[in-house]
Amino acid sequence: MTDQVAFGRREPKTRETSESAIAMVDELGEVVAWTQVAERLLGYSAREVVGGSAARVLPGSEDAPTTSAFVEQCRALNGWPGTTAVRHRNGSMLDINLRFSMVSGDSGSVRWILSMSDIGPVAGREMNASARQSLLVRAPIGISVRDPELRCTWVNDTMERHDGVSRDRRLGRRFSDALPGAKSEAVEAVMRQVIQTGTTTVHEYRAWLATGPLQDHTFAASFFSLQGADGRALAVCTVTVDVTETRRVRERLAVLGQAGTHLGGTLDVMQTSQELADLAVTLFADYASVDLEQSVPFGEGPPVHIDPMDERLPSFRRAGVASIHHGAPESAWGRGEPVPVPSVSPIADVVHTGTSHLEPIVDTAPGTWIDEDPVRAQKIHESGMHSLMVVPIRTRRALLGVALFIRTGNPAPFQEDDLALAEELVGRAALALDNARQYTREHSVALALQRHLLPHRLRGGLAVDAASRYLPADMDHGVGGDWYDVIPLSGARVALVVGDVVGHGINAAATMGRLRTAVHTLADMDLPPGELLAHLDDTVQRLAEEDADALDEAPAVVGATCVYAVYDPVTRRCTMAAAGHPPPAIVDPQGHVTFPELPTGTPLGIGLGGPFEAVEFELPEGSLIALYSDGLIETRDNDLDVGMRRLGVALAEPGRSLEDLCTGAMDTLPGHGPRDDATLLVVRTRSLGPARIATWTLPNDETAAGTARQLAARRLAEWGVEHLEDSTKIIVSELITNAARHSDGPIQLRLIQHQVLTCEVSDTDLCSPRLRRARTIDEHGRGLSLVAHLSRRWGFRSIPNGKIVWAEQDLVG
Repeated sequence: MTDQVAFGRREPKTRETSESAIAMVDELGEVVAWTQVAERLLGYSAREVVGGSAARVLPGSEDAPTTSAFVEQCRALNGWPGTTAVRHRNGSMLDINLRFSMVSGDSGSVRWILSMSDIGPVAGREMNASARQSLLVRAPIGISVRDPELRCTWVNDTMERHDGVSRDRRLGRRFSDALPGAKSEAVEAVMRQVIQTGTTTVHEYRAWLATGPLQDHTFAASFFSLQGADGRALAVCTVTVDVTETRRVRERLAVLGQAGTHLGGTLDVMQTSQELADLAVTLFADYASVDLEQSVPFGEGPPVHIDPMDERLPSFRRAGVASIHHGAPESAWGRGEPVPVPSVSPIADVVHTGTSHLEPIVDTAPGTWIDEDPVRAQKIHESGMHSLMVVPIRTRRALLGVALFIRTGNPAPFQEDDLALAEELVGRAALALDNARQYTREHSVALALQRHLLPHRLRGGLAVDAASRYLPADMDHGVGGDWYDVIPLSGARVALVVGDVVGHGINAAATMGRLRTAVHTLADMDLPPGELLAHLDDTVQRLAEEDADALDEAPAVVGATCVYAVYDPVTRRCTMAAAGHPPPAIVDPQGHVTFPELPTGTPLGIGLGGPFEAVEFELPEGSLIALYSDGLIETRDNDLDVGMRRLGVALAEPGRSLEDLCTGAMDTLPGHGPRDDATLLVVRTRSLGPARIATWTLPNDETAAGTARQLAARRLAEWGVEHLEDSTKIIVSELITNAARHSDGPIQLRLIQHQVLTCEVSDTDLCSPRLRRARTIDEHGRGLSLVAHLSRRWGFRSIPNGKIVWAEQDLVG
């Protein structure tokens, strides 16, 4: 390495080419060297040309038929690139690109290097002046000629401008002497190969030039074997072109190609912002930060529009930061933190105008915008920031944020082409961010809708204690249609339900809300679990048919799974049925976990119409029932069985609180999060002791109602709720009378004191009681109306071989 040039680290690229022909002409106009490509181009061999007048065979001979005239033409056209027509040895005419270049040797002697390349035959072609000009190579070319020992014998002035080595230092020296280094030895190896084989070769290398501002340049050097009349190699001619701009174009294309591959692979605005920062630092910046308008990461609020007349500045939040230094010490704010923007700063200007800002050399003198921003000023001085670009992240007229690019370690300042590249890169990122923002907004709306539709408080009464967890799917998969519920039923019982609608997004959340409402309605009808799922199956099919008829709307969400269980704290019995859903986990008070053999059933809405079978079992007080969605147990790498075992282990700690159990179960999910919503509902069962329950079996005769009133009054006194005696007597009397009238078997009366007072009358009649308006002349039909008036709610449910009619009263009047 010298003080003029240092070869870059990139390995040189070498390739063979035969596109250009080279001839060397001396001061007398005689050809002194010829190349194999020139022979192929014009048809003349070196034996026929070398030593003879150049005017006879070379381009321009028609305009300068004599040797002296040809020499004068070479002097006049030195450095001139153009096109001309020449005659091939066989008599055909060729249209060629031509360049005259003068090279100097010792004692001021000169020669000319003529480079020629074929455009094509003239016959049948018409080429206007602009078309010819488009084919010219206008870049300055450096030329040197070296003898077989690789000592420089001839060189033009452009070579010094390329690598900073003067003519005096170059002439008589080998390439490795003037420019020592491993890469120069590789270049000499190429020269030797060209001399030995006569093959024209192009060799590309990169170098740092120190003749002015330190800059990285790329050179393409073409090596030609110059032959004498006997066909032997006399020298090697090197034609060098600075292809830095071409290389930068290639790199820009590579950058944009990488951007297309890496940006927007996810619908997470924070991750996309980080990808933009990482990509910029890898390719052209030493430090990059991406700050988004604060509503963008959350998908909330209207977009911020660019308005030069609006002096207000939006709030920003850091979404991406990258640096060549570990930990990004240049950044005063971490990801997710708010980032202040001074009203007087390049960032503020970019926000107001929507146009980029390029500051090749950061002005840190007093009186600049840096004085108004001490935090950034300190970072600029500490890290040595010397060049910056600020690019708005925008789509149409909406401002999503700003991207800041800094150079610290790279001494070269940012140029206009760097800004063009940054704008193109940020433009592509803006499209990805806008898509992610819109998805985030939809995701947020769907999540808000789902959270609004899910229960805000679980009411287990005296039957169960309950806790729940809901974890939405990751951003790539979106919010699903999971729901859960604890629904109070008559007789102190509760219904437990967990369901999962097929699909994700707003449609799934909306469908979930409709199904949850349907389950509440069916639960209020006191339907057994299997029968309830059958009705819910019909509901899902009807909803799908309705959505299918709405052709202008989004595709319908079809199908759902569900598990529905009813727990009775009086009998401690639990009845459950499933529709395509995994079975609940049952944990006894000692921590033993089982998954009951529950008939899976078919998913809801697929139209198979099969029955949903229920199972019933008795549970010890203090047992756990855990209902969940498959998102909790199914992962990308494991099937449901593995997940069920993992969940069972997490729940097998009966001494822990329900909240702790839920947290522990959710913590078992893999670190990358669920691919579907994960829902968990855990309840701990209670039982109602004999002190809260009173049951009597009464004969089916005219004495039953009176006996029932007396028994009820005594028990209410024992419970200390005498204020309910009058209303309870009326309710009991009416229900017993109806049972005696419509059935012929024994009648059972049961009072239950829990959060309310429940009166239940069971009989062997299978007909459903109906509330109707009695006419003035009717003697009957007012009983149920009276019951409905005195109670907070009433209803009936079917039991084997009969029914139960019940009514509830508030304990506190």
